[in-house]
Amino acid sequence: MPSATAENLAVRQASPRSRRVVGIADMVVSASPSEVIVTYALGSCLGVCVFDPWARVGGMLHLMLPQGSLSPEKAQQNPLIFADTGVPQLFLASYALGAKKERMVVVVAGGASFNMNEESDLAIGQRNVAMLRKVLWKNGVMLKKHELGGTEPRNMTLDVGSGEVSVGFGGQLRVLLEGSVT
Repeated sequence: MPSATAENLAVRQASPRSRRVVGIADMVVSASPSEVIVTYALGSCLGVCVFDPWARVGGMLHLMLPQGSLSPEKAQQNPLIFADTGVPQLFLASYALGAKKERMVVVVAGGASFNMNEESDLAIGQRNVAMLRKVLWKNGVMLKKHELGGTEPRNMTLDVGSGEVSVGFGGQLRVLLEGSVT
């Protein structure tokens, strides 16, 4: 990995930060160290972050539902709605900017349940998490960190310059993945 010098560290800290918002059923991928990617209100939805620390490529997907077979028409129109079609799109877009699968760090948040009956077929958050794990496992990708379940919506942030991933909920901010400036 390239090493950080005092000079390039100062440039990173002094450069203006731009914030890119990921909407529902949307994704953002970036190789710009001055960008911060954020998504809001992850309830049963999942925020999936990927980061390649060597290439300094990061991305975030805000997916809603577990699998495209629930609505093939919607999956064709916007594959980012679903875990099984959106996650591959996130990885492919990251590869296009220079990321490599074997270096990718994956962090996820969300998957809350607002139903009184957690065992219900309507427990979309749990089904989203199960499908995400299946997609990652089938592709030989490990989940590094996660903040899943519960009953509160979360906000998620990825600092593309450092790789730091944080999650805010219940008035608190928690760093899930420490960033680095190397």
